[in-house]
Amino acid sequence: MKIPGERKGAIAHHGKPLWKRIISCWELYLLLIPGIVLTIIYKYIPMYGVQIAFRDYNPTLGFSGSPWVGLKWFTKFFTNYKSMEMIKNTLLLSLYTILWTFPIPIIFSLLMNQLRFKRFKKLAQTILYAPHFVSIMIVCGMLRIFLSPYGGLITMIASAFGADTSIGLLDQPGNFRSIYIASAIWQDAGWGMIIYMASLSSVDASLHEAAKVDGANTWKRIIHIDLPALVPMIMINLIMSFGNLMNVGFEKAFLLQTDLNTATSEIIATYVYEQGMLKSMYSFSTAVGLFNTAVNILLLIVVNKIAKKTADISFI
Repeated sequence: MKIPGERKGAIAHHGKPLWKRIISCWELYLLLIPGIVLTIIYKYIPMYGVQIAFRDYNPTLGFSGSPWVGLKWFTKFFTNYKSMEMIKNTLLLSLYTILWTFPIPIIFSLLMNQLRFKRFKKLAQTILYAPHFVSIMIVCGMLRIFLSPYGGLITMIASAFGADTSIGLLDQPGNFRSIYIASAIWQDAGWGMIIYMASLSSVDASLHEAAKVDGANTWKRIIHIDLPALVPMIMINLIMSFGNLMNVGFEKAFLLQTDLNTATSEIIATYVYEQGMLKSMYSFSTAVGLFNTAVNILLLIVVNKIAKKTADISFI
């Protein structure tokens, strides 16, 4: 049987030895080198230091000279009366953040895609994107001012509706997660919509035209044309979100934390910073961080397998 030229070329190309394929596309492989080198330097080489989680690390003795203590620091963490509370706070804050922030960019992209006035569409996109470029430090500073018990704008509005503002809203443990998630939506929802807008731009316009001819209204076109086009990207983002479930944003949690709201604001990331940087308990903080990473990897594998079975989309 005769093989078409394009298919034959592809087979011949894959049949070449690896070094010949590299030589034939050496420009592309050359572009990979900086990324590979940086990944090795900043991601793989530091893994050597993970061993201090199993040692009683002493900076004067170095990694190999410090005594091996096995699972001592892991045991210390799990027997700590605060450990379960920190794990709970981390999981709840992450889950609530995913629950509320994940669908909003999808909704925004579907609504934005229906806008036909180009000037208004560009203005709306700019307004939604802009908060992403405000630094976390400034966002937290704004929140502290707005939530201040001494004339803060949000505090005054809450007080007008009968809320108890005798204690600052930010200082009340029950408010921390809502404040954290609301600020995350305001800052990142518009930016997260970009990738979905890009997916929608690839949808063939003739599908919408055919649907209109068949009598489909806007809602039905969104459900049956636009939303299916977003499913692959939704699943990929969902896998990545659950893969970072335990990596709650340290900066915002730390900057919004006060002595009064630690019951809900103290998460694993802030605890690792406190133990490692402030108390110089390097081995203990590394052990806690390693546990956090191990949970993330496990969740990533589980969610990846679920996505593979349900939507035939996976990273592995």
